[in-house]
Amino acid sequence: MDIAFNKNEDTNKQLVDKLKYKLKEVYKGGGEKKIAKHHEKGKLTARERIDYLKDDNAEFLEIGAFTAEGMYEEVGGCPSAGVVTGITYVQGRQVVVVANDATVKAGAWFPMTAKKNLRAQEVAMENKLPIIYLVDSAGVFLPMQNEIFPDKEHFGRQFRNNALMSSMGIIQVAAIMGSCVAGGAYLPIMADEAMIVNKTGSIFLAGSYLVKAAIGESVDNETLGGATTHCEISGVTDNKYETDEECLDAIRKIFDKIGAPESAGFDRAEPAKPKLDEKEIYGILPSDRVKPYDTKEIIHRLVDNSEFDEYKELYGKSLICGTARIDGWAVGIVANQRQVVKTKKGEMQMGGVIYSDSADKAARFIMNCNQRKIPLVFLHDVSGFMVGSKSEHGGIIKDGAKMVNAMSNSVVPKFTFIMGNSYGAGNYAMCGKAYDPRLIYAWPSAQLAVMSGSAAAKTLLQIKVATLKAKGEEITEEEEKKMLKDIEDKYNEELSPYYAAARLWTDGIIDPLETRKVISMGIEAANHAPIERKFNVGVIQT
Repeated sequence: MDIAFNKNEDTNKQLVDKLKYKLKEVYKGGGEKKIAKHHEKGKLTARERIDYLKDDNAEFLEIGAFTAEGMYEEVGGCPSAGVVTGITYVQGRQVVVVANDATVKAGAWFPMTAKKNLRAQEVAMENKLPIIYLVDSAGVFLPMQNEIFPDKEHFGRQFRNNALMSSMGIIQVAAIMGSCVAGGAYLPIMADEAMIVNKTGSIFLAGSYLVKAAIGESVDNETLGGATTHCEISGVTDNKYETDEECLDAIRKIFDKIGAPESAGFDRAEPAKPKLDEKEIYGILPSDRVKPYDTKEIIHRLVDNSEFDEYKELYGKSLICGTARIDGWAVGIVANQRQVVKTKKGEMQMGGVIYSDSADKAARFIMNCNQRKIPLVFLHDVSGFMVGSKSEHGGIIKDGAKMVNAMSNSVVPKFTFIMGNSYGAGNYAMCGKAYDPRLIYAWPSAQLAVMSGSAAAKTLLQIKVATLKAKGEEITEEEEKKMLKDIEDKYNEELSPYYAAARLWTDGIIDPLETRKVISMGIEAANHAPIERKFNVGVIQT
């Protein structure tokens, strides 16, 4: 191994260590004191509930661990947006789980909580996976009600999704394990089956204080909406249980008797590990994000037996396309190439830029994968499309549009991983969040924005300086340098994968070594949903 490899390895391992540290902090929810108070009530935490519910040694693919990271600091923050969501296995059946974390602001709903819950429901709907709600929430965080209540993608959308999922035949099971108040009360009751934990679970449209204020009635919360009331008098809930564990056991019994799901028919062979060492990815991915490297070296460490069948290897070299298997599943891979390659006209630095011939190649490859029912995996390290008069005259916009069209209309499931840069229209063409990837995760080395920090800062500085000069103001060289640094610092913060994950632009940040697991679990989930429409790209400029 050379010095560059060792430097890359050190940098990437440090980024992974930072990720693991930050995840440990996130897993604490509202903190140790809040967890202790939770336990004193005889309740498990959200993560403990999921751990108890899932099969022994089953994977839990978390979605949105860093949601709301660094947001809502004025009210003390909201780790993971106060809800834990992800895909796991119950009685061997793949399911989506949504568990309110009552150690965080009593499980209250913030704007990002709503967005995260809707994302979990979207995953269930796209993949026709059963969904389990472990409810323990004080309802809407009232100081922010204007950001969560009335709009299309706000709080009420989840109940609409409840109804749609029911009509689609998607199984929904809810356990009321704490507070379930106001509009939030509809979520468990719109599920197929609603169970409740005695003495700790409660469900009502208005709590005792509001009832007293509204109609003058004095009544305690247990009488108003406890387990006995709803299981023996109102019939709102189906069964009551004395502990969290008993309630979770009952959910497991339900899933022990569910019929087999349909299949989309994606191909899977016997899984195999890569022959090349996966850990070498740390040394291959450059610490300097402008340095070239061969993306194929990373692909060979992600795919089974390190076998990759490349499509049009000698053409359109700034994009790598080809088929392989990951954990046995057949996949089509589209990846940016940053290597210096030799062409007929000499050497060319790819730099993650998409050229016309590459876009044309990728469009055709994506069509082939749809024809053959092969799921697509996109690996980002992209600076954008090639610019300049030569590219414009060659029709770069037209060829880029072909790729975007084919990718947008794909009927096979798509999975996206941001390894390095993901800038501008390159993000779009490589199936960014706007293009409905079934799952989208970033590596700790990722950056996501319209353009790089230095390019953006210089552009913004030019605009700012021109504006000041137009007003007759002159600035010194020192002032200009300070302005550039301030702009760069702000922009670099927004480039961070944690900034993107906080806003659910990605489903999370993973160690590169977890990429195979995400793809495998993702395709397994997608295999529950047979493809219902034919692939058609409509009108394409040729």
